[in-house]
Amino acid sequence: MAGEPTGAERAAILLLSLGEQEAAQVLKHMEPGEVQKVGAAMAALKGVSRDQMSKALESFITVAESKGMGSGGTHDYLRRVLTNSVGKQKADMLMQRIETGSSPGAGIESLKWMDAKTIAQVIGLEHPQIVAIVLSHLEPDQAGGVLELLPEQLRGDVVLRIATLDEVPQAALNELDQLVERQAGVTPQAPPRRIGGAKVAAGIVKSVAPASSAQLLETIQQADQELHQKIKDLMFTFDHLLTVDDRGIQALLREVSSDQLTLALRGAEPAMQDKIFRNMSKRAAEILRDDMEARGPVKLAEVEAAQKEIVAVAQRLAEEGTINIGGGSGDYV
Repeated sequence: MAGEPTGAERAAILLLSLGEQEAAQVLKHMEPGEVQKVGAAMAALKGVSRDQMSKALESFITVAESKGMGSGGTHDYLRRVLTNSVGKQKADMLMQRIETGSSPGAGIESLKWMDAKTIAQVIGLEHPQIVAIVLSHLEPDQAGGVLELLPEQLRGDVVLRIATLDEVPQAALNELDQLVERQAGVTPQAPPRRIGGAKVAAGIVKSVAPASSAQLLETIQQADQELHQKIKDLMFTFDHLLTVDDRGIQALLREVSSDQLTLALRGAEPAMQDKIFRNMSKRAAEILRDDMEARGPVKLAEVEAAQKEIVAVAQRLAEEGTINIGGGSGDYV
């Protein structure tokens, strides 16, 4: 193992040092993608020296001590740990399951371990509502991969159903678990579970290829204009402007007022503020900083409204082809 070990490599060394039974208990609590990543690191290890093992253990102890609960309480601490580990969207989903005491049944859960092609074969001939429920339980990128393998005429209908899902009776989910088990081959479990919704639909639409994303948004727009706008807003927030290149930011700045910027940047991340200042003249950046300091306290609603106005301008410029939001497959177009 050359150089400093990665997080996955340190985790692999730690698990190998625990022994089979203990390592299995840890792996049981990890997501499929995490298991694959750590498993690959374990398989790649050619032997671990005592020094490497000591360093991995020291690193683990240091991290554990430095990330104590602090003053926020266990609930806030757990949310922070999950957000740092798996991202905000996934952390929100996990916290919701923890708080409600609910979890998907074994049948649906087993799909998380399958590739997109296999999942598409399992659910491809089912009713669109069943497909929507299943995709709502998957990670957005995995669900997006499945969606692209479904018949074209089915995709828009499925995303619409995901966006309008709310609660599904537990009995219906038990039946669905059993259906998946019969189709794929794995035993189920109890209160209605809140699944789907516009946020989940937005994550899935954003994860597919740009051409497919645009087509899905058009289908949703024709069916429900209000829902279309809600999904677009969730797909692209103010902080996503970090993905726009400098030339695009400069084009955007020509379209927004200094008053909008002053408000919007008050609630922005430091990296976002730096990006905006970097694409202004030195004099203009100084004036904007002075305006932000002189303005005093502002309501969160005003900041969010200003950010939303700027996002709307960015969306229009992206649709006109003036700027490019993102740049990789699955980014907003």
